[in-house]
Amino acid sequence: MFSPKKALYFLFVFLVLSQCKGASYEPAPNCGRLECPPYSVVQSGKEFEIRSYKDALWLSGPKVMSKSYTFASDKSFLVLLQLVRINRNQNVKINMTAPALVDVQNSTYQVFFYLPQTFQSGLPIPQPNSREIEKVTLPKHKYAAVKRFGGFITDFNIPKQIEALRKSLQGTPYQRAAAIENFTIAGYNSPFELINRVNEVIIWFD
Repeated sequence: MFSPKKALYFLFVFLVLSQCKGASYEPAPNCGRLECPPYSVVQSGKEFEIRSYKDALWLSGPKVMSKSYTFASDKSFLVLLQLVRINRNQNVKINMTAPALVDVQNSTYQVFFYLPQTFQSGLPIPQPNSREIEKVTLPKHKYAAVKRFGGFITDFNIPKQIEALRKSLQGTPYQRAAAIENFTIAGYNSPFELINRVNEVIIWFD
């Protein structure tokens, strides 16, 4: 039989573990069936998460200048999809992964596609038919400050989400990241998925 002292101790441990679990984002639902890039959580705040991603191979699409996220990201991602289709015609299967990253620098957008583990381990990728596609190693920075949100990514909600992330970093050891203008949008779902949508805004920093 537990003594009152032991019961209080186990209650304290349970509450601490519950708070810790709730502080971190749960894995995106799509990462249960799609490969997602591995990372470790450095620290979780009330409205943000600091991560450290492992270096990995990604494919980069062309840089597109536009005032619209939707137009630019679609145009860049379509170029990457062409490579996936070409590989399938050559009996080389590239499975879909998540998330698709979209780097945003002023009015310039660039999409990045995470390569599945078979290609991370050395399986060669057929030569793309477009010089706009390149194989790159990401991340280029040590840490990622992340804020998650649901629904569809739009030109309307992107500024609100990135501003909320910057605001949540103020007064923390990571507030230097709030001053960085460039940011990345991560989308874990296809445009045809209407529920359980997971998106993130990311500020990379060292």
